[in-house]
Amino acid sequence: MPSKSYLNSRTIKWWLIVLNSCFLLLLFNSCTYSAKTTKRLLAAAETVQYDIIVVPGAPLENDQWSRTMRGRIYWAKYLYDRGITKNIMFSGSAVYTPYYEGIIMAQYAIAIGIPAEHVFYETKAEHSTENIYYSVIKANELGFKKIALASDPFQTKTLRSFTRKKLNRDIGMLPMVMDTMKMLEPAMIDPVIDIKKAFKKDFVSIKNRQGFFKRLKGTMGYNIKDSTK
Repeated sequence: MPSKSYLNSRTIKWWLIVLNSCFLLLLFNSCTYSAKTTKRLLAAAETVQYDIIVVPGAPLENDQWSRTMRGRIYWAKYLYDRGITKNIMFSGSAVYTPYYEGIIMAQYAIAIGIPAEHVFYETKAEHSTENIYYSVIKANELGFKKIALASDPFQTKTLRSFTRKKLNRDIGMLPMVMDTMKMLEPAMIDPVIDIKKAFKKDFVSIKNRQGFFKRLKGTMGYNIKDSTK
């Protein structure tokens, strides 16, 4: 028969696992839009036409677009096709691979049918907070006023507070509606693009340029001041 101390130790470990799981579940639920909310936000956006939407970048995987990148681009195309936005800006520097994410995503967007004259990109951002920050600055410089952020439900929700505190409370939030994405998926194509056009010379991965805590600060938006020097 196991000793009492062993049982106590095993019980403590079990409770720690349960509590940790509950914490992660609560954290995830508080940092993502629910399916009901995504549909509500999309319905509200049907009555609004944005000048431009901002789509945060994602890195290539084995020199091809990842499921995350493809999803964000097709969500942007859906919003464009529905007339919810007139233009799209893809944002992202060469962060984890030697290819500018913003340029890569713009190429894919054009390849799947979004008119080139309505596709823009910026290449300074290395973190999600910087994606929206630098894109809004560039959008304003180009004369666009009505701006929205369009990405997956998790990223859109996590950037909502930063966007409203540091930029403009009027910036819209357009998280993906997952039911809509499932409906679109059978018709999605995988076009071939010339990734060499997005290649960055003298590339060094952010993992080799910034320590963990520096990258964490960047994710929270605290590196923006340094990045603009």
